[in-house]
Amino acid sequence: MAGPTPLNKKTIVKKRTKKFARHQADLFVRLQSSSWRKPKGIDGRVRRRFKGAIPMPSIGYGSDKQTRNIHPHGFKTVVVNNVSELEMLLMHNRTYAATVGKSVSSRVRRGIIERAEQLAIRVTNGNARVRTEDDA
Repeated sequence: MAGPTPLNKKTIVKKRTKKFARHQADLFVRLQSSSWRKPKGIDGRVRRRFKGAIPMPSIGYGSDKQTRNIHPHGFKTVVVNNVSELEMLLMHNRTYAATVGKSVSSRVRRGIIERAEQLAIRVTNGNARVRTEDDA
């Protein structure tokens, strides 16, 4: 079974795909692999948003509300840990896709995938950690 098609057909447009660099991360080795931190200094060029300084994250970089949190396959995702949690996606199977939780056993995982196929709910990680006895 191919599964449902996503309801939202709008293409996802990102305003910025590049990560924001931390101020002076190019100058110090201790900051090389660090994530963004807001500059707090009193004279900081980046904090004061001077021309030529690196850009600072702001609300203006936010995604379109209609395509926010949507994966490339067109669905938003919900983590499912047991079969009964799939029932809530029954009415929204063209908007949300199920993702089986990482702590779920292979026995319960098989049950979730089987029930999702009956309810026509897409499972993003459907063949993760599901092996037959031949593979073992």
